[in-house]
Amino acid sequence: MVAKKKNLKELKKEDKYIAPTYGARELNSDIPKYEFPEHEIAPRLAYNIVHDELMLDGNSRLNLATFVTTWMEPEARQLMTETFDKNMIDKDEYPQTAELETRCVNMLARLYNAPEKEASCGCSTVGSSEAAMLGGLALKWKWRQRMKAKNKKTDKPNLVLGIDVQVCWDKFCRYWDVEPRFVPMEGDRYIINAKEALKLIDENTIGVVGIMGTTFTGQYEPIEEINNALDKLNKKTGWDVPIHVDAASGGFVAPFIQPEIKWDFRLKWVKSINVSGHKYGLVYPGVGWIIWRDSEELPEELIFKVNYLGGEMPTFALNFSRSGNQIVAQYYNFLRLGKDGYTSIIQSLSNTAQYLAQKIKELGMFELLTDGSDIPVLAFKLKQVQNHTVFDFSEMLRTRGWLIPAYTLPDNDTNIAVLRIVVREGFSKDMANMLLDDFKRVIKHFETQKSYKPTVKKFKGKVIKHC
Repeated sequence: MVAKKKNLKELKKEDKYIAPTYGARELNSDIPKYEFPEHEIAPRLAYNIVHDELMLDGNSRLNLATFVTTWMEPEARQLMTETFDKNMIDKDEYPQTAELETRCVNMLARLYNAPEKEASCGCSTVGSSEAAMLGGLALKWKWRQRMKAKNKKTDKPNLVLGIDVQVCWDKFCRYWDVEPRFVPMEGDRYIINAKEALKLIDENTIGVVGIMGTTFTGQYEPIEEINNALDKLNKKTGWDVPIHVDAASGGFVAPFIQPEIKWDFRLKWVKSINVSGHKYGLVYPGVGWIIWRDSEELPEELIFKVNYLGGEMPTFALNFSRSGNQIVAQYYNFLRLGKDGYTSIIQSLSNTAQYLAQKIKELGMFELLTDGSDIPVLAFKLKQVQNHTVFDFSEMLRTRGWLIPAYTLPDNDTNIAVLRIVVREGFSKDMANMLLDDFKRVIKHFETQKSYKPTVKKFKGKVIKHC
């Protein structure tokens, strides 16, 4: 969100100032909201003001919209508190934090079956958005190298991806002047497939993005199918179009509970993978990781050598200074849980998601799009037009504290509006049953409100009817 500058002259007096309920005991004047106060106040008073403001935020544990972790063990929280002040970019000053980052990269490279003969190549990022940007940049630079070697132009790069990608990919294409070629949804196909992707590929295609756990429905895209199709195409044309896998969510799910699915570096044309440590990696926001198949997939021109922090250091990132505490927390989880621990937690989340999906289906009024059998995410819609929409249903659940998003699907399924639930650690089967009880309350409420007029939503000028 871009913050908008407030016109103080147009604001009413009560909108310009913070007036705490207990302020009369300690304050002689109101505190301005959008300007620096003239004088300092006691730390406890400042804390209370901010604390009270934040009471209006939703309860993060009841936020079933977000993919990011909202619970960690006390020991992990303590380690994070102890390392807030360590700037991870200062690798000469904080060599052990740098070592933990290297260990995490190596662990992930092996988890994703990178070739053992190659040195692990990757880095931590601020969430998967930065990781996706870095992966995309490497794809563009590698494509440019291939085109220059053939004495061909490099002014019209394109990227093939599904319309269901997270907005970070739209940003990448716009910020780095790459034409996005989107595979739209069609009917009950909510993800990309090889047939539709190949229609959009040409010699200017820098790569194909496949998603392991889409934001809209939680489905895995058929990475192996796309890989096999690309293998035939690349042999025929000599283009060498690669795959980047956006495994923001599925990268910490599939290896542990669906190891039979081939989507990672076991496939020839998968050259890079991004994953979110703050999703099913079980770390508080925001930490991500970008892993390349080997060092050959990361062009040397993208790496900067920095020598003013105590020693020469290579860096490839969009961000620079940030806390090392999330790297520490990620390593804590890897060390603490191991493969067995992650498998146990992720399997439990998957079981809860599928249990909840089945119970929602049994309510009779919803149709499942996905049931949590890929990543622990379920999406569902109303079977038919009611006296309410999914947007109304979502709003009613909010009165009980539950934050469950309602939204329309992308092209060409914008007439479909859904509810989506993300099951994360901290959301138990007991909480699922409490949510189901509230579902029943909301259903009963609308059954008794026959005259209620459903919320009308528009997308690109079209009224969304089947919600």
